[in-house]
Amino acid sequence: MSLLSAVDISFTGERGQDSTQKTDGRMLFAGNTDESASQETKSVGSSIDRDVALAQVETEKKLSLIKAWEESEKTKAENKSQKKLSAITSWENSKKATLEAELKKIEEKIENQKAEYAEKMKNKIAMIHKAAEEKRALVEAKRGEELLKAEETAAKYRATGQAPKKGFSCFSA
Repeated sequence: MSLLSAVDISFTGERGQDSTQKTDGRMLFAGNTDESASQETKSVGSSIDRDVALAQVETEKKLSLIKAWEESEKTKAENKSQKKLSAITSWENSKKATLEAELKKIEEKIENQKAEYAEKMKNKIAMIHKAAEEKRALVEAKRGEELLKAEETAAKYRATGQAPKKGFSCFSA
């Protein structure tokens, strides 16, 4: 019930004539006296003040409930978004940790492969060095044999007094 519909005051005629006042559906009759009209106006005025105060309290109560509901909804929305953000952060950290662990595993695997290849290369270098030493030994042995053969042949030529037939043609006279 609105404030305007609760109080409907209508006056007809001039001062001193009968007038009717309607308040909350009741009819009040005022006589010709100013005093009775004054008392009726005071009671109607205090009733109106009371109704206005009650309406104001009711309005404040509704506004307070609306404000509390609004704050509650805002808090719910904030908590919901915080929960979702927390879940997203947790998911992100989990995925990062998984990928970092995988990366570390791959790095370890690569380090192991690198160490294995380095060992293989060192072994190949050692094999090449060994083969080179064997070839050097063969060359030295062959050189020694050739030197020995040359000395033996020179000794034979000296013993027989003959000159070698091949090789030193520029020294022959």
